Amino acid sequence: MRVIDKIAWIHLRNGQILCARSKGQDTYFLPGGKRDPGESDADTLAREIAEELSVRIEKETIHFFGVFEARAHGKSEDIMVRMTCYTANYSGMHTPASEIEEIAWLNYKDLHKVSQASQLIFEQLFAMKWLD
Repeated sequence: MRVIDKIAWIHLRNGQILCARSKGQDTYFLPGGKRDPGESDADTLAREIAEELSVRIEKETIHFFGVFEARAHGKSEDIMVRMTCYTANYSGMHTPASEIEEIAWLNYKDLHKVSQASQLIFEQLFAMKWLD
């Protein structure tokens, strides 16, 4: 079994979570991505969010949320994704950049629109009453 290790940003507002959709894809995911060799989780989060959403993560506000594993979306059955999730404040205005075609504020009723790993995160946030 192969595991894809990713860092993800949980950004909530008014009971909704910010998600992104890559160009040519129909499934949303939490913003973030894979770490570069030797890169810390905080550095990965800041770099990926800047690349994807054009905002600056305030590193001193980063807080660990949890780790979630599921089958990797669009990959073979033997490939899993491990998403280490963080919350953090930011500065700037969310603007899709890089491979991102669209950003959207989703809630629990949008569960079917997100990847399996994101579904686990949605379930946790809903159980905590953070997601409507």
